[in-house]
Amino acid sequence: MAGVLARLLFYPTLAYNVVIEKVSSRRWFDRVDETVLLGALPFRSMTKQLVETENVRGVITMNENYETKHFCNSAEEWQAAGVDQLRLSTVDLTGVPSLENLHRGVEFALQHREKGNSVYVHCKAGRSRSATLAAAYLIRLHCCTPEEACQKLVSVRPHILVRTAQLEMLRKYHLQVCTKSQ
Repeated sequence: MAGVLARLLFYPTLAYNVVIEKVSSRRWFDRVDETVLLGALPFRSMTKQLVETENVRGVITMNENYETKHFCNSAEEWQAAGVDQLRLSTVDLTGVPSLENLHRGVEFALQHREKGNSVYVHCKAGRSRSATLAAAYLIRLHCCTPEEACQKLVSVRPHILVRTAQLEMLRKYHLQVCTKSQ
């Protein structure tokens, strides 16, 4: 049912995001650190800016296929621009990235970090699904708590919204990556 609701609300909420970005101080994307940019749907028209100005060589797409079909680069189009795409489909509005997908996304970002590249992590609005993955990245990098990671994200992107179920998943991720076994 959540998937159906997400599909019904996709276009109205996407239009809302576009309008809010135009009439407020909210930015389409924000840099979290030297590697990760956290943002909303990367429209095709943004490709040149992301690649040339922001050094994006990796994109982590938290969206389902229907969300990116008409407005965003396909994996092949990203590849033609010199960018690797990792799709970690997560249902909009209520979805929680799986532990496996958090690990896959963070490893992808860390591989690009080692090469000095930037990674654009996104969902539709850059608020929840992608923020959850960006928080996992910060947890892995700094062994901070999920709350500290989310606070760091709020400091650079004030409108993020990591929901309770997503925070619980980040706590499980934190236990896996920050608990040292003796």
